[in-house]
Amino acid sequence: MRVTVTGATGTIGRALVGRLRERGDEVTALSRHAARASTSLGVPACEWNDPKADQPPAEALRGHDAVVHLLGETIAQRWNDEVKRELRDSRVLTTRNLVATLRALPDAERPRVLVSQSATGLYGPRGDERLDESVPAGDDFLAGLVTEWEAEARAADELGVRVVVTRTGVVLSESGGALEK
Repeated sequence: MRVTVTGATGTIGRALVGRLRERGDEVTALSRHAARASTSLGVPACEWNDPKADQPPAEALRGHDAVVHLLGETIAQRWNDEVKRELRDSRVLTTRNLVATLRALPDAERPRVLVSQSATGLYGPRGDERLDESVPAGDDFLAGLVTEWEAEARAADELGVRVVVTRTGVVLSESGGALEK
């Protein structure tokens, strides 16, 4: 399988790229720093200089079976208005730009699956309430961001691309995420 991964140098991305390689998949990282990503991950990488402003290069997606979109500013920091804007833009705008490139590709060259990272923050603070996908979104900042982010990803549905949204909570890893803090 040919898979393009955005956010490949992040905590989840590194683990995913490693597993895909172990499985024998052909992985391409889509990164702002392609040479560095390629060296550290051991896979080819394509440059995506400004993911919030520009569409990714079509050659990074053309002919691939799937795209896994993990790109986004870390939430593990103090949130002020500027950070909130970056949290939103690094998710919503990059997803919009990614889908725009998918739209520009001919049907036969377009990946068939987009796996788009999302967050359990969609549900808002609910305490110990049991939650599943049928629970409505919350009404706080993060819930609004996630709603907007997932809508951008789901726009690929109209292109015949299967969209899979994964909602993770706190990421725990010896190599990063919340445990590192």
